[in-house]
Amino acid sequence: MPNGIIVIDKPQDWTSMDVCAKLRGLFHEKRIGHAGTLDPMATGVLPVFVGQATRAVSFAEDGEKEYIAGLRLGRTTDTQDISGETLDTHPVLTGREDLLHLLPRFTGEIQQVPPMYSAVKIGGQKLYQIARRGGEIERPARPVTVYELELLDQTGPGDYTLRIRCSKGTYVRTPVSYTHSRAHETPEHLVCRLPLEKKKTACQFVYCLLL
Repeated sequence: MPNGIIVIDKPQDWTSMDVCAKLRGLFHEKRIGHAGTLDPMATGVLPVFVGQATRAVSFAEDGEKEYIAGLRLGRTTDTQDISGETLDTHPVLTGREDLLHLLPRFTGEIQQVPPMYSAVKIGGQKLYQIARRGGEIERPARPVTVYELELLDQTGPGDYTLRIRCSKGTYVRTPVSYTHSRAHETPEHLVCRLPLEKKKTACQFVYCLLL
């Protein structure tokens, strides 16, 4: 029986559970799990635990994670990323210096409300299942920590690349998508775009080879 940890470069449009299901078929092993959900449109590092190694999932989940994400100003969607339907558009009035001044407000310990299009369960139902039926329910805010939020590049008049280092449970598209709205009290100014580059996850533990 295989036991160990596989570091997968998750392709776009695959869910994290799609990856696990594929590996269950390849290894004929039911005990397979991952160390943190990536959005289907995200690409990059997904640690997958096989066999007896699934006992170590909790250690990986608690580690810090790092992402490269795109931010696009001037548009908002129902999913807080480019996969959703456009709700509104506005002229881009925020410049690079405005964004640099704003980003530090979103570091440290913050209270984050999970997006409706997420796998968080409330009342036994996943939020995205409710959202796909056109529903929306109140979600309690959860504490998360953003250790670093760095502006890496400006790729267009309203397009930026960010690096985020954060704790378990952080929805990257949520703090990014509220960056502009908190500054100007107009959430219609922004949409988060993932990924401009590969979405990278770095967990603070040693990966093992599959045995």
